[in-house]
This record gives sequence, C-alpha cells and structure tokens, in this order.
Amino acid sequence: MTCYLITGGAGFIGSHLAERLLAKGDEVFVIDDLSTGSRENIRHLEENEKFHFVEGSILNGAILEELVCKCDAVCHLAAAVGVKLIIDEPIRSINTNVYGTETVFKIAAKYKRKILLASTSEVYGKNNKEKLSETDDRILGQTNISRWSYACTKALDEFLANAYFKKEGLPVIITRFFNICGPRQTGKYGMVVPRFIKSALEGGPITVYGDGTQTRSFTYVDDAVEGLLLLLQSPKAVGEIFNLGSDNGINILNLAKRIKEILKSDSVIDFIPYEKAYEKDFEDMKYRIPDISKICDWVGYSPQVKIDDIIKKIAVYYMENNKIEAIS
Repeated sequence: MTCYLITGGAGFIGSHLAERLLAKGDEVFVIDDLSTGSRENIRHLEENEKFHFVEGSILNGAILEELVCKCDAVCHLAAAVGVKLIIDEPIRSINTNVYGTETVFKIAAKYKRKILLASTSEVYGKNNKEKLSETDDRILGQTNISRWSYACTKALDEFLANAYFKKEGLPVIITRFFNICGPRQTGKYGMVVPRFIKSALEGGPITVYGDGTQTRSFTYVDDAVEGLLLLLQSPKAVGEIFNLGSDNGINILNLAKRIKEILKSDSVIDFIPYEKAYEKDFEDMKYRIPDISKICDWVGYSPQVKIDDIIKKIAVYYMENNKIEAIS
C-alpha cells in the first residue's frame, strides 16, 4: 500500500484520482481550500477509512508539512484553474500557483517525497503548431493581457520542479494537461464541454467564443487518471515532462454541433466576441492539441474514450444529478 497526498483533491481531477487510488487499496490524504473544489466531489469517499480530508490552503506550510510527512508521494493538483478565473481573480491566481507550489516543493524536498506536478498546455502560449510536443518553444503575449499570467505561473512551477530535481534530487514528474473533462467538472470557470452540454440539456443558447474555428482536443478524466497512475508507477518518468491528453482534435463550432446532435437539443448556437466574453485584446490559439507519443511510448498510455462517448457520459451525469429526463 502506498500513501498519497493530493493537493486540490476535492477538485474535478483530484477527486477522480483519489477514487482510483482508494480502489487500488492505497491510502489518500486530500487538502483543499474548497475555493474551486467541492466537498460534494469527495462525499462518497469519506466512509472509506483510508481516505482523509483536510480543509486548508497549500499556502499554510504547517498544515501541509503534517500531511507530507505522513505520505509516500504528493500529487500536486491544487491551482487556480480556468481562463475566466485567471482573468477575474489575477492576484489570487498568481499567489496560489506560485507561492503555493513553492511551499509544496520546499516541504516535499525536506522529506524527499516523490511529487507529480500538474501543469498545463497553456505553457505553450501562442505556439500554433498543430500538435505540440514537450520540446516545443513557448510563445507568450504581452504582460498586460491577463490570460498569459496563468501560463507564466505554471511555467514557473515547472522551472521550480526542474530546479528541485537537479539541485535537491527531488523525484519530480511534470504533466501538461490538455482539456481534461468528465463528471464533476463545472463550466463555471469557462470549461467549454460542461458549459455546452449543460446549455444543450437546458435548451438555452450554446455560446461559442470567437468564430468557433479554434481546434482543441478533449480527454475523458478516467483516461487522464490512468495516465497519472502509469507515470507515478514508472521510475524512468522521474525528471521528465509529459503531455497528457488526446491527440484527436475538433473545432469548437463542430463540438457545439456534435453536442446538439447527440443530445437531440434545439439549442441555438450563439457567437460572442472574445473581448465581450473575457477582456479587451484577449488572445486565443488556433490549435491546442498534444503530441502524446512520449507518454504512449514511455509508459503505455492510450486514451480510450472518444468525444461522442465523453459527451454522453457527461450528459448522463448532469441528468442524474439534476433529474433531467434521460436521453435515449
């Protein structure tokens, strides 16, 4: 049995990871300040004697140290998430992503704990290569455009991870998430798939930002968690960076149309300029799809759930929780 600490473990991905680790027989400690996570995400885990929840911030070094010293490994998922939240709460987001991560690494280094850092595809910035590989350059916008602060904070997290690996011998694995989606994810912070599906189920307009030609890939959370477990179990993954996602792309307008078709929805598709949805001079990328050959080759990762099934699974989750009549 291995004991894990998951920071941000009451969040969308963290709660699914906790669920899988407990199913394997591992012990799981979770710390979450519930600013974007939810107690409801982990309520079903609380009867398990190997599950432990602490409500608190990763900025609180004393609480964090009590947890790190009990565990064998740390999965650092706590972060400000979503483009909308970054723009709406820039100071809080920067503090959480920079100072919080620094606190986690400092304590993990003290106890020599393996640590998996959840980074993001945002670090690639405006690089419009059709499929991004781990060695591709970062291309960022101006500092007065809020969205790039997120990319910079997460890149700084990666620099910290690499520094602690090289200078302190801390066993670190870095993963860059590409649009992970599934049950328990909220559209509150701009996540497109749950936002579109909820609108389609409720019959409201499906709002597409920009012209909808921007292309993204989407990965079901169970596939992403499987990738995390494979990395955690691989000694050779230490000190490395891995894209984690699906390499099957779809443009956002076609995603909206596909959701309408699958859910048999009468929702209209509305288009809103970026500056109205976010802020003046907002910049977006034409492509954001990963090259996943490295993680596939190194640890045997292979995402299984296709976009149509992702849509159906999330729709079922909404219907079961909101008591919307099931779709045939």
